[in-house]
Amino acid sequence: APQPGTMDDRKKIGIGLTTFGCAFTALGVMFFFDRGLLAMGNLMFLSGVTTTIGPRQTVKFFVKPRNQRGAFCFLFGLALVLYGWPFFGLCVEGYGFIALFSGFFPTVLIFLKRVPGVGAVLQLPGIKYVVTTILGKAQQLPV
Repeated sequence: APQPGTMDDRKKIGIGLTTFGCAFTALGVMFFFDRGLLAMGNLMFLSGVTTTIGPRQTVKFFVKPRNQRGAFCFLFGLALVLYGWPFFGLCVEGYGFIALFSGFFPTVLIFLKRVPGVGAVLQLPGIKYVVTTILGKAQQLPV
């Protein structure tokens, strides 16, 4: 059995797929909403999340009642991208992504504040205001 706090190979591969999925999506946006890059990015992101937390946990996450609207928009946006409407698909998908994963943003921001280069960027005046607003709202949420 793996030690607590360590990552097995499956999770490492899943995190890699998720990272490549985000990178391909960013490239797809930079190349004027290139349909192929966006589709590959979306599929890698979904397969990375599934590989990281497991298929059963992924399905549980997407079908939770509070996540259903975000999951529908995310998957509908993915379908629009695959169908050939990348701009509209990415807009719908973006709303779904925010609806699905907004609960994780404070955790990600706390982690990023500790990363040497990124932490300095998060301390810049305009960005610091947004970060403290997000972290402040997270502290007001019931546990």
